[in-house]
Amino acid sequence: MLAKKFLPAGDCAMVVEFGNVIDENINDKVHALAEWITKQEMKGVEELLPTFRSLMIYYNPGVIHFHELKEKIEEWKEEPDSQKTGTKSIIKIPCCYGARFGCDLADMEKITGMDRDEIIRIHSSVDYKIYMLGFLPGFVYLGGLDPRIEAPRLKTPRIKIAPGSVGIGGNQTGVYPMASPGGWRLIGGTPVDFYNPERKEPILCKSGEYIRFVPVTIDEYYDIRHLVIKGQYEPERMIMNQMEPETMKTGNGGGAK
Repeated sequence: MLAKKFLPAGDCAMVVEFGNVIDENINDKVHALAEWITKQEMKGVEELLPTFRSLMIYYNPGVIHFHELKEKIEEWKEEPDSQKTGTKSIIKIPCCYGARFGCDLADMEKITGMDRDEIIRIHSSVDYKIYMLGFLPGFVYLGGLDPRIEAPRLKTPRIKIAPGSVGIGGNQTGVYPMASPGGWRLIGGTPVDFYNPERKEPILCKSGEYIRFVPVTIDEYYDIRHLVIKGQYEPERMIMNQMEPETMKTGNGGGAK
């Protein structure tokens, strides 16, 4: 079991820290604790914010005190990794690799020594866990990138990156939800909005869920984009047992409403 640290964050928040590295096992513990706290319906707990290696818990000090909350959390029994079961929620995200969206794909060929088809095959063959959201509303930090396609960030970040750009930075991959500066290497783009303030749920996904990139052609990209703009497209979501691997499928990753 991983040792936990309980750290105060001001007078109305607690950080439960599991480690100091980016690690899937540590992140699993973060989300498992968040799920347990949610099920307990603890009075005074107002919001949970999972990160790579810790859980921020916002609470009302007028209802529950720091030490009382700590005692309740210490009742949580961690599940051994060998007994980890349950399901995972996967969102299938269409991605047009290269074309006008992946301006760094040629450099990725030089960095990795592989051609673009192999880079695309590797990148789209993983169910990436959303370790956390941050930097921008809806920006997903995804774990599980194959080491063969890791690439250093740009020495000079770009001033503006288009919304939906899919990039690689070091040992992570992610999607830019809105136009912003950034230094990740761009390999493609998705027509799906990861952040849309007009939606009932502005942010498309949650930490702890998984993303699977589905390659699409540039024509398919624009067909999907037109539906997204009209509010007539939803990416496909699926629930999969974590103990039962599934054969990867191809397609556009969703459909019209």
